[in-house]
Formats: sequence, C-alpha cells, structure tokens
Amino acid sequence: MTRSFVNPELTLFSYEVLGLVGRGGAGPHDLLQMARRGRILDWAGESQYYVEPKRLARLGYLAARREPGRTRERTVYTLTGKGLDALADYARSPATVTPLKSDAALRLLICDLVGEEITRESIGALRQDIADLRARLDDSERSAEALPHRAPYLLLIAGFLRRFLDLHEELVVEVEKTLQSEERSPDVAH
Repeated sequence: MTRSFVNPELTLFSYEVLGLVGRGGAGPHDLLQMARRGRILDWAGESQYYVEPKRLARLGYLAARREPGRTRERTVYTLTGKGLDALADYARSPATVTPLKSDAALRLLICDLVGEEITRESIGALRQDIADLRARLDDSERSAEALPHRAPYLLLIAGFLRRFLDLHEELVVEVEKTLQSEERSPDVAH
C-alpha cells in the first residue's frame, strides 16, 4: 500500500522541501546542505534539491527571489500561503510508517546467497557508520539551539533518529550472535 497524500501534486519529498524552506527561506544549496548535515535523512538525489523547489515554485507553493551569493546570484525560496496551507493539510492527515529502504535488511535478505561470514562482517561495519551518524546528531542538537522557534521539534526528531540508530546497533549484536555459529555455505550457482 502506498501513501496517499492529501494533495496529489505533492510527495513526501515535496513536504520535506517545504518544511526545510521554513519561515526564513532557503536556496537549493542550503536545502542540500541541511539534508547532508544530518545525512540520515538525506535520501533524495542531489539534483532533486535543485529541481523540486523550482517545481514547487511553478505550482505556487514557494516564491522565488534572487539574492547576491558568494560568487554569483542565487535563488532563495520562501513559503507562500499556498505552501503553508499544504503543510497544514498534510500535518492534519494521519501519520503512517513510511516504506523503509534498508541496506542492512537487504544484506540479510541475501545472506543465504552470499554467505554468513560476509554478511556478519558487512553488518558489523555498521558500527562505524552509526558512530558518524551519532556525531552528526550531536551537531544537529547543538544547532537546534540557534533556532529557538524550532528547537523542541528538531530535538524530537534527533531523539527519534537516536532510537533508530539504537535499533541498528541491536541488529548488529543480534546478527553477530546469530551468525557466529558454524558457517553454512551459500548455495550459489556459478
């Protein structure tokens, strides 16, 4: 079952862009940097942070203005009344669990095809990635202080993402424990 949004013109990514633009406005590069800073929420391709704001502006959800940049003019987008209304309508709709893309789950799916040792090692490597993401969440929490009007909400997000990372750490432990037994050879046809 796919998520049916209130407005068929807008996707989950559209709402993310509208939310990132926020009350202060943002340029495409700003949007990309915000997503990359958190990294755990950076699931769209880089070009989408440039394409989607233009599309939303054409549809009237964002207004675009030109401002001087460091090396050349840049476009800054701000929410319009239509954009704020779309966010309010979306916020009133029931929240659902978004379909999950998970590298770890995919590796477990193919474990019988590639071997338990390979899978155990690759899942174990998550520890380093989790440490990096925790450090980024620390930075995000510190940055939230600079946005007092959004800080409580940003801190809720950070807490949710910390628990998501906890879940991954638990998975690493469980995989290592379960796959430490005698290696079973994958039934791979060459």
